[in-house]
Amino acid sequence: MGSADPHLTHHDDTAADQVLSLVSGLADTANWVYDHWYLPALGIAVCWGVGEWVVRHLAAKASAERMALELVSNRHFDPSLEEIFRRGVQLARASTAMPWWAPRRAKTVQIRLRADGSAPLRYRIEGPAGGERLLSITPFGPDVTVKRAGPIVDKPREYTVRAEFILRGKLTSPLREVPLTPDPLQPLVDAVADLRAELGDLAEIRLDIQRAPKWALRARRLQLMAAARRSERREAQRAARWLRQDASGIEDSLGWQLQQMLTDKPASGAGRRLVMPPVPRRVEPAEALGKLAEDDHLVRVQLLVMCASNTEGRAQARLAQLQAALDVFGGRSRWAMRGWRLGPWRIGADRWPTRKGFERRWVLGHCQPPRANWVRLEELTGLLKPPTVHCRLPVLAGDLPTFTFGDPQLLLQGIYRGPDGRERLVATYAEETLFEVGVGKAGGGKTERALAQAIGWAHAGGGLVFVDPHRDSWPRALPFLAHDHLMPRVALVDLNGLGSHPRVSSWNPLGMHHGQAAHEVVEAIADAYASALAWDDATAPRALTILTAALTVLVAINGAACQAGQPEDQATIFHVRALLTDAGFRKAALAMVAGRLDEETRAWWQSVFPTLSPDAFAVVLNPIARLAANPVTRAFLGQPAGIYNIRAAMDSRMIVWVCPGGNGPTDRLLTALLARDLLRAARSRRDTPEDKRVPFRPYFDELITLTGAAPETIAAMFEDLRKYKCHVHGMSQLLSRLPAPVRLSLVQNASTLATTAGSQSAIAPITAEWGNDPSPDRVATMERFEHYVSMNVRGRRIGPVRLRGPHLDNVFAAQARPEHAGALERAAQANAQALPLETLTDRAAKQLGRVAAFLTAHAPAGAAAVRLSKENEWN
Repeated sequence: MGSADPHLTHHDDTAADQVLSLVSGLADTANWVYDHWYLPALGIAVCWGVGEWVVRHLAAKASAERMALELVSNRHFDPSLEEIFRRGVQLARASTAMPWWAPRRAKTVQIRLRADGSAPLRYRIEGPAGGERLLSITPFGPDVTVKRAGPIVDKPREYTVRAEFILRGKLTSPLREVPLTPDPLQPLVDAVADLRAELGDLAEIRLDIQRAPKWALRARRLQLMAAARRSERREAQRAARWLRQDASGIEDSLGWQLQQMLTDKPASGAGRRLVMPPVPRRVEPAEALGKLAEDDHLVRVQLLVMCASNTEGRAQARLAQLQAALDVFGGRSRWAMRGWRLGPWRIGADRWPTRKGFERRWVLGHCQPPRANWVRLEELTGLLKPPTVHCRLPVLAGDLPTFTFGDPQLLLQGIYRGPDGRERLVATYAEETLFEVGVGKAGGGKTERALAQAIGWAHAGGGLVFVDPHRDSWPRALPFLAHDHLMPRVALVDLNGLGSHPRVSSWNPLGMHHGQAAHEVVEAIADAYASALAWDDATAPRALTILTAALTVLVAINGAACQAGQPEDQATIFHVRALLTDAGFRKAALAMVAGRLDEETRAWWQSVFPTLSPDAFAVVLNPIARLAANPVTRAFLGQPAGIYNIRAAMDSRMIVWVCPGGNGPTDRLLTALLARDLLRAARSRRDTPEDKRVPFRPYFDELITLTGAAPETIAAMFEDLRKYKCHVHGMSQLLSRLPAPVRLSLVQNASTLATTAGSQSAIAPITAEWGNDPSPDRVATMERFEHYVSMNVRGRRIGPVRLRGPHLDNVFAAQARPEHAGALERAAQANAQALPLETLTDRAAKQLGRVAAFLTAHAPAGAAAVRLSKENEWN
């Protein structure tokens, strides 16, 4: 044993030396590192920098292959929670459709909510090019249109603010569950509703969605579990301290001491009380991890916001509005702006050192979310879809143009009040406003709105005819049309016979001096008769035949008179009686125009007419007798070469005001003649190339009165006239009182549909066209002069939008010339060549003699002179 001792001692010394040598080496290394700390720090920095450069280079390369889709929802888009959740799953899956070498920061799908004045809120999806096929087909169906979108290039603004949002509060708690009604995007839409593109306003929110890496999720769970256990241990230690303090306080109390003194034998366990400390509660993973407990549908998100403007302060105010809008999603967890506030300054994405990183992520679409930004897809429901039917969208200048006085491309519609309280005159494009219908109770403002539109159109150089049976619109419009450049274009056809010395214009529906086609003139008058008197081939076939044959002969006479250079010798509609009842006149007329009639017409006069009894003519002559009994209509229709020519008014951009005398049977026939002539004149524009046709706008006030005389004619206007650039505007108190053909045609083809307040039963047919949004009870309670209007702009429907009707005294106050109103009225009558009623009546009474003289002068050789009986002179 003794011989072994030196060996063991040497072994122990060697081991000790080795330990000392190791300790000494470690100390020397630590001392060297302490003295040369900058070398390892530099090496670490270089390695980190090289690695970061490589990652950024690869991420930028991967981002260059990204694609963009724009989603546009229609007014019926109403998705379910399941559809939205499936869309979220698609987005999360598409974020990984990248090459294997792409860094994680590039593996993301970005939702861009953008407001720049072109739309209330544009909804775009940007992501890997490999995910385009997956994202192009959405679970939303046909209510959402997906189209490939190009890059957006923004002009630099003078003032720009940036912000990044992070989840604050209890990180394991979900965001608030926001219902789908109203739309969760509504606060964001409201935040940008007062955006003004002309000031350079811009607001954009970018939400990046990235699938959570497993290792990061595990590490996060370990941290949360460790933190939960530490919290439980601290709670248990705190509870134990309180128990010991409570026990000590009880034993030291006077009551406890007296109890011990008065007790005969000491209580068991006398002395200090034994306190059992509480055991820390077992931490349940589901409770501690919250929304991070399950792997399914868990993503990391990055929320960036940028606002810009060319006006100081507007960008900062917009960012504050968006921050308040995001508070709607907050509960125990909420979105908060990342950074620190030091007095009036905020250190965040807008300042060094984080601004450069923000801009890089903004430009390249990289996702580097904060550690706290873990969410489940269910929490993002409100942001995974475009605006729905439950979202109230503002009307921007890009959606509905602002009216500019004198612009021939715009048609005034009303006054729109924006969400910020600003009011502007809005308009539609004239070429898209083909037909317009205005409905509402009397005094509600529909005529005032039509007058404002017509006056604006007139000042822009457009032509129109305003047909008003009550004449109230003419004195109202007179001061605003009293301009020197308009006076040569304004004509007044007033058949009310007002004043002691009324002046009346003239019109010969049978006149051929304007170059009309003979068969079109005959057809127009016959159809007007049939429409006003409810004739058809079943109820009055003989009357229609007699009238058509008589008109054919008279039109042929007028054609001969114009060809001979004698338009003052033309027949009028009142000569139908002479043709049917005066044998001499009829014989001369038929002899002179025999060569102008077709064989069938001549055969009818030769073989059929002699067989007719005199009683057969009464149904044709009685309406004409009523027209002749009224001195105004007699003077208006009894002139050989009438001045009224609606086709010429169309082509020369005239402003014509037509005021029929009333709504009785005689007036209805006259209205029917005027309406049918308008339809004929518009259809006659077939002889003009489409690009040469001048736009013309007929305005029909009191459609109930007008359509009572010519329902089929008015219906045909709403169906056909757009082809000839003749765009009809109609106004009526009740849609239900219009004849069915008119009602169906105007509702079907209306480019603009408007209603004022009224009874719910009267408004219901209009709101039904809008899907009862707004409802009849909402429309019925509107203030006076307010309208709900739906319009077509750039091929899509806008509205119904609530507008305030334009009042002439406010909208066109600068154009009012009341001191020139008398001059305009005189000019309008002069342009219509209105003459005193007595003069025209006397001329009409002598016209039958002039026609007879013309027939005698141009009769074939051997024909007898025409002798007239007194009964045919309509004295």
